[in-house]
Amino acid sequence: MVNFKFKSKEKINQLPKVPGIYFFRKGKKFLYIGKASNIRERVKSHFQQPGYKDCLFLNKVKKIGYIPTSSEIEALILEANLIKKYQPKYNVIWKDSKNSFFIGIIKEVFPSFFYTYDHHREGRSMKYEEMKKKIFKTSGFKLQTSFIGPFVDGKALKQTLKILRKVFPYRTCCVGTVGKTLSNKPCLWYQLNRCLAPCLLKSKITREIPSIKVKMIKKYQSNIKNLIKVLQGKKIQVLKNLKKEMNKASAIEDFEEAAKIRNQIFALEKILTHTKILEPEIEINNWEKIERVFKRIFKIKNKVSRFEAYDVSNIQGQSATGAMVTFINGKPEKNFYRRFKIKISGKPNDVAMLKEILSRRFKHSEWRYPDLILIDGGVGQLNAAILKAKTYKLKAKVIALAKKENKLFIEDQNQPVLLKKFPREIFNLFLQLRDEAHRFAISYHKKLRKKKLFD
Repeated sequence: MVNFKFKSKEKINQLPKVPGIYFFRKGKKFLYIGKASNIRERVKSHFQQPGYKDCLFLNKVKKIGYIPTSSEIEALILEANLIKKYQPKYNVIWKDSKNSFFIGIIKEVFPSFFYTYDHHREGRSMKYEEMKKKIFKTSGFKLQTSFIGPFVDGKALKQTLKILRKVFPYRTCCVGTVGKTLSNKPCLWYQLNRCLAPCLLKSKITREIPSIKVKMIKKYQSNIKNLIKVLQGKKIQVLKNLKKEMNKASAIEDFEEAAKIRNQIFALEKILTHTKILEPEIEINNWEKIERVFKRIFKIKNKVSRFEAYDVSNIQGQSATGAMVTFINGKPEKNFYRRFKIKISGKPNDVAMLKEILSRRFKHSEWRYPDLILIDGGVGQLNAAILKAKTYKLKAKVIALAKKENKLFIEDQNQPVLLKKFPREIFNLFLQLRDEAHRFAISYHKKLRKKKLFD
């Protein structure tokens, strides 16, 4: 029985700032169900910066329902279960074959998982059939498959499964008949304790001692059953089962096995309490509206559509790199991403490195200049970027975002402003710009370090 709680629209500030599920209803009919790492802030964003989808149902809502959860993973799972159960109108309308995810479980001796998009009741869809053909080279192969879902957030779902694999290892090598597809030797996942390596059953010692095979099959299938139950929201049942197994192992003095199960219990409890999987939910539904708000806040008269963000990555000046990412109308345009191998030498100097990156970029007027420049850093980086922009006669607004406390240092303003004071969609946009630039710079930096190591 789901324990729903409600607040009126006028009391949004009384919603809890915890992970969980929120939903909008008209009478007893569910209109929309969503998940959040912070219920209060996420619900506020619907009303403060409504997109086109929100406008279809918000005026019908008098109360906001919510269910707090102890973790973001539980929020993800509960959202899937509630959408499946109540079929909220505006979740269903906005689903298509690319944003409703299911986990498929192949029923065999050593079950494996795969991701698929929305499927029909009999478990068949174009995406599913394409997956089968790719793996088995035929559409006639019979798979006994069960599905868990639908999950709306595919990225969070994949991250969740990746995390849970640390507690309940399973194979990902191949999908299909065990005897035909298992490898001949363990891979890296076995070394990382992410797989029990059923391929070891082909070894000589396993053939000579049949009990090893029985024990591995039993342990592997137990892992899969527990993992499925967690994904179905039955974590309490899983923890109880694990504790029973631990006590049983202790009773027969198999203390090594008991210790392994105890560690599983601790790891699962920690993951289900502390793991962060929900990224800031960014919806650029109406760029013209966001642009108007943006121009008003930052006192910009000209059109604002092209944003460029810059970041520098290095370790004590070694293998220093710079990155530029480009967003157009609030969305990343990876064709315009650029990366720079820093040429200056000497002591590490982030400001000098930034100047080099900007000089090299601004020489390329054919790339089209940005309307706004976002720099990772504080006053020093801001002033350096302003100087370079003026040198090349750019009209772009220059802003620096400091990691500590997320302060914005804005051109022509004496005091920094906390990013959290801005409307939600602008807050999210800046964070996404900064994080994407950092990710792109780090990836190139690691590539150069790796190349240098092998050279």
